[in-house]
Amino acid sequence: MKTFNVTKQDIELVEIATKKITMLYEDDKHHVGAAIRTKSGEITSAVHIEAYIGRVTVCAEAIAIGSAISNGQKYFDTIVAVRHPYSDEVDRRIKVVSPCGMCRELIADYAPDCFVLLELNGELVKIMISELIPLKYSRN
Repeated sequence: MKTFNVTKQDIELVEIATKKITMLYEDDKHHVGAAIRTKSGEITSAVHIEAYIGRVTVCAEAIAIGSAISNGQKYFDTIVAVRHPYSDEVDRRIKVVSPCGMCRELIADYAPDCFVLLELNGELVKIMISELIPLKYSRN
């Protein structure tokens, strides 16, 4: 897997996602936050929306992408998701998490050259979305 250098702006993106989920966390409603940076440097952050019926739940990455697109942004550079622990979890650290499969598809559809920040073996790494979704489905 090819990784890229994590920048000061990438650390800021993690901090923004962390701040968003810390501010809006609610058990069984919001436990993942995301932030996406456009190629022009604008940042959009969001939390996921939990639903009692799981398939109605919308991921934070999808909401961040949708919000950015709804506000006229469409050229994305880097995205990150962070997970807030539930209130009954002993480990209280907010951690960077990998996007789920559906979010990987969405990121690759709207930003095929986007970087994704992940935590691997306790270290923040930066990879291309294509590393997370190789041989992506295509209509061609």
